Amino acid sequence: MHSIKFPAEPAPLSVDVDKSALIIIDMQRDFLEPGGFGEALGNDVSRLQAAVAPCRAVLDAARHVGMLVIHTREGHRPDLTDAPPHKVERGDPATRIGAPGPMGRILVRGEPGHDIIPELYPLPSEPVIDKPGKGAFYQTDLELMLKNRGIDTLFVAGVTTEVCVNTTVREANDRGFRCIVLSDCCASYFPEFHQMGLAMIKAQGGIFGSVVGSGPLLSSLAGMS
Repeated sequence: MHSIKFPAEPAPLSVDVDKSALIIIDMQRDFLEPGGFGEALGNDVSRLQAAVAPCRAVLDAARHVGMLVIHTREGHRPDLTDAPPHKVERGDPATRIGAPGPMGRILVRGEPGHDIIPELYPLPSEPVIDKPGKGAFYQTDLELMLKNRGIDTLFVAGVTTEVCVNTTVREANDRGFRCIVLSDCCASYFPEFHQMGLAMIKAQGGIFGSVVGSGPLLSSLAGMS
């Protein structure tokens, strides 16, 4: 057992690295790069870019110690048969799911914009979960992957804090997993939503999970070398 200890909110943690996984949620070009779906909706994508360097540092450390790394992407089949009509019909028709965009059809699997940004691109050995919803467990085989590997703790990073990160953490909590959200490895187009998203996770003694910056985790993982 490779155990690490580090401070976190609402309480310090002791974690078995061999039973832990890093899940990086939806770090996709459509959300983070200029010209993508996020910017088309009027958002400042630079706010999400702030999470890239911390994510990269944690990703490198997780790979170094042999931790399971899983990436997720939100998107739909090209025929949109897995996209609920009410989801597709939201907003301006020019920026809806499936509409043509600067990086291909918006949030459609196989299009350039749907893919993960180069800075965090998965290794061939790292599973990629293509999810049709906000949560990483909904209509995916993520839970099966984790149980097959004996994982009980999830380090969670990605975007956006209040939407796909929060939804995934809540899903994981209901399934008995311990979630540790890496605060600077997550981001939102709305700074206040980021702060409140983290606050909701760690409230009431950690009702959905724990929150910690990447620094304490990186220091603990470095001590394993």
